[in-house]
Amino acid sequence: MSARPSLVIASRNAKKRREIEELLAPHWIEVHSVTDFPDVPEVIEDGVTFADNAAKKAAQTAQHLNRWVLGEDSGLMVDALGGAPGVYSARFSGEGATDEKNNKKLLSELADVPDDKRGARYLCHAAISDPRGNIRFTVEATCRGRIIREPRGANGFGYDPYFQILEYHQTFGELSSSVKHHLSHRARAFERLIIPLVRLLQGENA
Repeated sequence: MSARPSLVIASRNAKKRREIEELLAPHWIEVHSVTDFPDVPEVIEDGVTFADNAAKKAAQTAQHLNRWVLGEDSGLMVDALGGAPGVYSARFSGEGATDEKNNKKLLSELADVPDDKRGARYLCHAAISDPRGNIRFTVEATCRGRIIREPRGANGFGYDPYFQILEYHQTFGELSSSVKHHLSHRARAFERLIIPLVRLLQGENA
């Protein structure tokens, strides 16, 4: 019997890891995080695109661990801000950025923007690297919504309590995980990722 295929997530974000674990759970893939390997150095996310950062995280971590690695970069792109914060989503408020500080800055910059001009999208780019650091394939997906003025819901993380899905009249902070796992940018990217990923990992463990 072949061993259970395993994949390392090149992220130290515990909430993101949990979300990815839940997305991969039905496919019998054992998920690890770089936090399970204390000697893995931090990857500097200095790419100009989500794709650059995802590929860099995947390849560098894979080479260090000699394992299959998923590198993922995602963020919020607000129409009225010219696509910002974009790749700087996690550090939008500068050094020492936190979700609270990032959201405060976002709301400040959108203070004079009317509700019908507060459109935004979340974007997720994921890259899979083999143990030698070769990127084997990538996927990308988005989810449209708008930024509301007051936080709603305690689920999710980052900008989720302010990102409203218009069709549901709820934010990512309000939606249940089961619904979000079908609607979100990350869920949509993983729908495209699952089949080629399973084939690669099963082939490696055959």
